[in-house]
Amino acid sequence: MAQRDIVLLFTARCIRMFGYGLLAVVVVLYLDAVGLSGAEIGLLLTLTLLGDAAISLWLTTHADRLGRRRVLVVGAVLLLAGGLAFAATPVFAVLLVAATIGVISPSGNEVGPFLAVEQASLTQLVDPARRTHLFTRYQLAGSIATALGALAAGAVVQVAAGRVVEPSDAYRAVIVGYALVGVVLAVVFTRVSPAVEVPPAEVVDPTIRTRLGLHRSQGVVMRLSALFALDAFAGGFVMQSFIAFWFSERFGVDPAVLGVILFGANILAAVSALAAGPLAARFGLVRTMVFTHLPSNVLLILVPLMPALPLAVLVLLARFSISQMDVPTRQSYTLAIVSPDERSAAAGVTGIARSLGVAASPLIAAPLLIGSAFTGAPFVIAGTLKIVYDVLLYRRFQALRPPEEEPAPEEEPAPEEDQEASHSLC
Repeated sequence: MAQRDIVLLFTARCIRMFGYGLLAVVVVLYLDAVGLSGAEIGLLLTLTLLGDAAISLWLTTHADRLGRRRVLVVGAVLLLAGGLAFAATPVFAVLLVAATIGVISPSGNEVGPFLAVEQASLTQLVDPARRTHLFTRYQLAGSIATALGALAAGAVVQVAAGRVVEPSDAYRAVIVGYALVGVVLAVVFTRVSPAVEVPPAEVVDPTIRTRLGLHRSQGVVMRLSALFALDAFAGGFVMQSFIAFWFSERFGVDPAVLGVILFGANILAAVSALAAGPLAARFGLVRTMVFTHLPSNVLLILVPLMPALPLAVLVLLARFSISQMDVPTRQSYTLAIVSPDERSAAAGVTGIARSLGVAASPLIAAPLLIGSAFTGAPFVIAGTLKIVYDVLLYRRFQALRPPEEEPAPEEEPAPEEDQEASHSLC
């Protein structure tokens, strides 16, 4: 049964990330095509992420008590609603409401309650020694699906353009495809077994309802959340939808080529994630997080400084080839250092912190991308802030190890008389 549930959760992850890949290529292009200004796009994307953060915070911190499967189905319905609303009308006020209450991913990354609840469920289904390796495969599956979604979005827009369809209509067709992902997700989640729910015997503190679902790990989770929010704030400057828009504006790249670029970037990220498990087993989760992330941030700063498209693409791909190894290790670390009945909440709270961090970025990034003198500024800002995050994370958490990294306790020597007795028996 555990294996079947793992397959279903991986399937849901792939379907969802395919949808996120679809949306990331076209969402900013769509909003620009229907006449929204840079400031309006920035505000809309910020409210999208803030609304998602608020809803996801409530869902993830209650998932271990309301039922993980039930929360996953609710998330799927919100994804469907958000996608349909974005496709239905270009009216800014309506889009604001949809952005606030729906599940929309402008970044190509996870939004909603899915990641936290799925990973809490997966942690329950596998042995701790296999957790990081399972999360690397989870990351791999998601990155490949995102890449395929980006490729599909570019192809759909290119085919539509060949039929003399208005660009906004071509983008809208892709967004409808994103909305339909919610229907498929809901069906998959109804097939997951009760084995993913928290066993009653592992509920340590039944009074945690008023404390974001946390008890003994509150302090650690809050400190991690603050750092993750900084990292996400930085990442919000270079969401995949912004990267697509920057390449379009800077080098005149068409949507089909943008899809290929993001496809390649996500494939490299997927393959590199496979190295995270062996590296973490040898060097530890925190060291793997930091020392794979630092050089990727230097490369990020270099992207807008490249004078030609091939060089910019090459540096971007090099960055993606090492930038995502911290993701499965970060997720594994968070769930390893908390109690079983805190897992959904810990993953949810840290995930919400990331959502809140990234929500503020579009307000600054969109005006910088659309109409500023140096449209590459978001890349420089993101890379610099991410380096600060890496340094702070290492200084604060290098000494806090997950249980599987703690050295085995040494056996106490036998009392002297027992040793003598054992020698006499020999």
